[in-house]
Amino acid sequence: MKKIKSKDMNLSNLKPAKGSTHSDKRLGRGEGSGLAGTSGRGHKGAKSRSGYAKKFGFEGGQMPLQRRVPKYGFKNRNRVAYKALNLDVIQAVASAKNLEVVGIQDLADAGYISSKELVKVLGNGEITSKLEVQAHAFSKTAQAAIEAAGGNAVKL
Repeated sequence: MKKIKSKDMNLSNLKPAKGSTHSDKRLGRGEGSGLAGTSGRGHKGAKSRSGYAKKFGFEGGQMPLQRRVPKYGFKNRNRVAYKALNLDVIQAVASAKNLEVVGIQDLADAGYISSKELVKVLGNGEITSKLEVQAHAFSKTAQAAIEAAGGNAVKL
């Protein structure tokens, strides 16, 4: 490959890479071109006319997918999605790091949640030590279990 010197390179000698371009078909330029008459558009129909644009999702008159698939139910726009964590996970984080207060950042550092997620503590498992657990929501059984172990549940 020939090395190009900076003085040889300027706007007047730039050209596309070999084989990257080709000339367009010149439609409607006489019978000899092989692309005269209907100019490759066939006979009649919407696609043969100027100004044709296919609608998004159009399937040639077949019932389009977005109308074939059944729709049902209700999606609440105001739904709050929590990341559910059980008491045994909270206890494992507290035991591993020797913590008395388990917060959102501790759970994120342990890799159980991302720091932006809302957390709900559920009552599966058990708490063996006195802990202050900070979360966005608690189930009744989780809150009762934390308080039975002598700790307290703090809602953020």
